[in-house]
Amino acid sequence: MARIRVLIVDDSVVIRRMISDCLAADPDLEVVGTAADGHIGLAKITQLNPDVITLDIEMPVLDGLETLKALRKTHPKLPVIMFSTLTERGASATLDALALGANDYVTKPANVGSVQAAMQRIREDLVPKIKGLCRRSTVPATKPLLRPSLPATASTTGPSRIDVVAIGVSTGGPNALAAMLPGLAAQFPVPVVIVQHMPPLFTRLLAERISTLPGLRAREGADGVALSAGDIWIAPGGFHMEVEKGATGTRLHLHEGPPECSCRPAVDVLFRSVARVFGPRALAVVLTGMGQDGMLGSQSIREAGGQVLAQDEASSVVWGMPGAVTEAGLAHKVLPLSQIAEEINRQVMTGTPRLRPFQAAPTLAATA
Repeated sequence: MARIRVLIVDDSVVIRRMISDCLAADPDLEVVGTAADGHIGLAKITQLNPDVITLDIEMPVLDGLETLKALRKTHPKLPVIMFSTLTERGASATLDALALGANDYVTKPANVGSVQAAMQRIREDLVPKIKGLCRRSTVPATKPLLRPSLPATASTTGPSRIDVVAIGVSTGGPNALAAMLPGLAAQFPVPVVIVQHMPPLFTRLLAERISTLPGLRAREGADGVALSAGDIWIAPGGFHMEVEKGATGTRLHLHEGPPECSCRPAVDVLFRSVARVFGPRALAVVLTGMGQDGMLGSQSIREAGGQVLAQDEASSVVWGMPGAVTEAGLAHKVLPLSQIAEEINRQVMTGTPRLRPFQAAPTLAATA
């Protein structure tokens, strides 16, 4: 099988060499060229015909965002992975890049102690994303799928009431959420809890951006806050987020437990807690993403009598997470992204939730 052809665009000689060395060690990958700025990079796309591009955000002559805009006019389907910094400016620019059509991103190693540690971090973060986006690896990017068996009593018709919507998403997630969440019904009568695989800073900025969309109020999760109808809570980077039932209602609980599926926050952790607290009144949704985080959590939802929706392959950037759920037989319905909000509304609006009704409140964007 032909190797995946990679073009590296970055103004740093050190970073270009580090990425090149990391990728050259993998037999599935071939670095076909490098470029020191976006202008050179655009010219080399035509010359080298790469399968995927790594693109730095901050560069002279033509920066990553402007390069991406130009690239998407001529190569709308070419996979692009942004290289960003773990700073507020870097996180904001990365979200801009994803909105402009970048497929994924990798953060540059910081405070890792040595060049070898930095290269290992790049290797662990970047190589699976290249293979996942190009879908041409001779080595499986994830472990073989576990195939849990469902109990014979698992619900197939749905409960009379849904009291929470739990969403798991990764690669392609910010755009998927921006497209799907505005389709939820006005005065949405239940809370929405989300795990989006992202590092610290990124999740807060993502919540703030979602809150600028009409009719939505999203916040980064905080320990101990009560769940209320209409609220959208996004797990903060670096923390698992769970729901807990207490004497005064249902609240969020954050902790720094071990990563699951190499992720913290992990969808499985959230879904398991949702199954414990809400049982058959839970609706889980697994959207585009790499790996299989969310599969075992979806099994817990199913075993508790809840419902599971999965995004279909055609509308996913990467059909890893929803594909794992689907192939394990855990999804009640597999739908294109454009139909998922409608299905959520159908299931949620047919019952009478227990949490208090939605009351209009200023969005984060309005109060910032």
